[in-house]
Amino acid sequence: MDAQSNSNSCSSSNLRIIVQNNPSEAQLSELGIKSWPKWACSPGLYQLKFDAEETCYLLRGKVKVYPKNTKEMAPVEFGAGDLVIIPKGLCCTWDVTLAVDKYYKFQPS
Repeated sequence: MDAQSNSNSCSSSNLRIIVQNNPSEAQLSELGIKSWPKWACSPGLYQLKFDAEETCYLLRGKVKVYPKNTKEMAPVEFGAGDLVIIPKGLCCTWDVTLAVDKYYKFQPS
């Protein structure tokens, strides 16, 4: 995963994670999800910084994301079957309660 851990240049104040529950097979096919790289992790806490916008589709797992440097943004939850867009510049903690297996794609800067 290209997300880096423990970087100081976070700009989470106006960034928003977008979660689409159960996108259609047609949408997934149009995005070319199955040609994207796969990434997996076991349950645990992960400190991450996203240096590029990431779109991912979770095949399995459950995650609660706690954005850093913001008081107004509540934790965001997503899991298996969700299509998620994580904005560039977001620093956060991933609390993975069920092992994650996902397809992902980073947008070019």
